[in-house]
Amino acid sequence: MTNRNHPYLTRRAALGGIALGAAGLALLGRHPRSVWAAPKRKRGKEPKAKAVIELWMAGGPTHIDTWDPKPGAGRDYTGPLTGTVETNVSGIRLGESLPMLAKHADKYSVIRSMTHGINGHETAAYITQTGRRPGTGEQRLVYPSLGAIVSAFKGYRNGYEGMIPPYVVLTRPQGRFAVEGFLGLTHKPFVTGGDPRRDRFEVEGIVLQGVSDERQRSRRELLKKLDSLGRAMGAHPALEKMDRCEQKAYDLILGDAGRVFNLKQEKAAVRDRYGRTTFGQSCLAARRLVEAGVPYVTVNSGGWDTHKRHFESMRQKLPDLDRGMSALLEDLQQRGLLESTVVWWSGEFGRGPRVQWEEPWNGGRSHYGRCFSAVVAGGGFEGGHVIGKSDARAETVAERPVEPHDLISSILLQLGIDPDARMPNDRNLDVTVQPKSKKGRDVGRLTEIMG
Repeated sequence: MTNRNHPYLTRRAALGGIALGAAGLALLGRHPRSVWAAPKRKRGKEPKAKAVIELWMAGGPTHIDTWDPKPGAGRDYTGPLTGTVETNVSGIRLGESLPMLAKHADKYSVIRSMTHGINGHETAAYITQTGRRPGTGEQRLVYPSLGAIVSAFKGYRNGYEGMIPPYVVLTRPQGRFAVEGFLGLTHKPFVTGGDPRRDRFEVEGIVLQGVSDERQRSRRELLKKLDSLGRAMGAHPALEKMDRCEQKAYDLILGDAGRVFNLKQEKAAVRDRYGRTTFGQSCLAARRLVEAGVPYVTVNSGGWDTHKRHFESMRQKLPDLDRGMSALLEDLQQRGLLESTVVWWSGEFGRGPRVQWEEPWNGGRSHYGRCFSAVVAGGGFEGGHVIGKSDARAETVAERPVEPHDLISSILLQLGIDPDARMPNDRNLDVTVQPKSKKGRDVGRLTEIMG
């Protein structure tokens, strides 16, 4: 009777057997509370972070052209991007295409020794987002991504009262696997669809394509006028419950929650600073979402799978990244949000350091999981540091290897979530939040930059 473009139920549908409370709450991404609950945080210092903005470079972003330049490696490695740029932190240099981010190096730390050794998109994305290798463990489970984990610990069942779901992805689904894993649909992300760079950011299920807010209000009033059955029946507990659910749905569409997605409320200069691109405006929308209290937001930026004509793509992709991410870091700091918001930049792997000049690649870079880079900022992570080191050609990890579960565990700790705790779940599975390290509790975690 309903679809994601029409977030209301009629009284006739309600009387036809729809479970009113569950249906109404599902429209908002809510789920009833139950005995299922996240473990209480151990006593100690308060966590620094309250939210995460994940900048996901789908397809595998180049590391040698960005965070780990090797100008002395020669043309077969650098291609035409032979230069580097000095940052505002002594001793740290970035690729020449990131001059804006170079001015903010004191706000973030670069991990140049990420590794998992996988070169397939799906498996590498799964490992990087979940911290788990597929098919491991006796139960052969599909594990949840970091966003779903944060939703489990900080979502509706654990005190989150926001109208917008606690895990949001801008603007397309993040991976080819179920990112909610065994936690189930309760913790599946709300994927916005639409394009935030357009005058009207048409968020699926909140903003109807081609329908203004005024027209939506008129439709609602007409629906009420036509509801002769409801008026004839008078007060009824089931219908009253449906009315409350309907009101919440309309609050999401037409109230303050829905306005979070209206980027026209921002000054033109602010929007220009982020860049009038899908990535830049998604970063701005992410800032607005965490400012509204949403604990986990992913900006899913595609187009990084550059097997062919890599450098032609980088001439567009890198300036967009530079502008959008630098504006996000600066804006978060100016608004007092950076200290409580982790910004995590990564993809499923890096790109092959050696350029493939031959046909059919014509100057492309291959998949590369042996050594790549990631970036963390805010939420208690100290900026101005480089973790680990690659060799002279960015091909192997030379010092301080960091695996995905090390990075994810570090982010969880900044959020006050114990990676070694039991994962709350409806299936009564005895599984820890992250795999326990065989090398010791804190080995691999980013303790050197965790404030």
